[in-house]
Amino acid sequence: MGNLLQSGDFDTLRTSSDVSAAELRNAPRFTILIRAAKLIAGQGEFLCVIRDASDTGFSARIFHPLPKQADMIVELQNGERYAAEMVWQNEDRAGFRFARSIDVKTIIESSGRFAKRPVRLNVSFPAQIEANGRAEQVTILNISQQGAQVTGATSYAIDEQVKLCAAGMRDTQAKVRWRRGGACGLVFEETFQFGELARIVRSFQAEC
Repeated sequence: MGNLLQSGDFDTLRTSSDVSAAELRNAPRFTILIRAAKLIAGQGEFLCVIRDASDTGFSARIFHPLPKQADMIVELQNGERYAAEMVWQNEDRAGFRFARSIDVKTIIESSGRFAKRPVRLNVSFPAQIEANGRAEQVTILNISQQGAQVTGATSYAIDEQVKLCAAGMRDTQAKVRWRRGGACGLVFEETFQFGELARIVRSFQAEC
């Protein structure tokens, strides 16, 4: 992720002794480097950072309270998904148990069926695109640190400079990368920091 992740967003990695009171202790735990991911719940999708993992579970850095829902899906940057149960959460940390044992090397090595890619969150949130003195109401369909897909924007040229505005998000300058049917893809001029995007998307989602 390079400098897209602020160092201030991540504290020192926890060791096994830090979570000895938690469940998820049935397999050796491997401390790993930062692994961006998203948690998929009934109330929406939420960013997290996997901090350590084993064949049976993992702990993650979170940026806001998660829904009070035990069963979730964690999706990695490579597109791999795993069913998991949230066992605990405490401020900026949460612990999960996999629904069934996995090969933890898939997480540690970021291997899988797909190339590593930015985490993109599916949402459905009203916004406005402004360009050349005109404004159009759109819906944000998905968003990442680098860009977004919106629907309703059908009159913008490829590479046209626009401004995306939405409640809970700073006004964002972007360029139109592609246009297809009633949707278009935007690339942000200034990327969002990981924690910033996590809190923006949380504000988009239904109340937990």
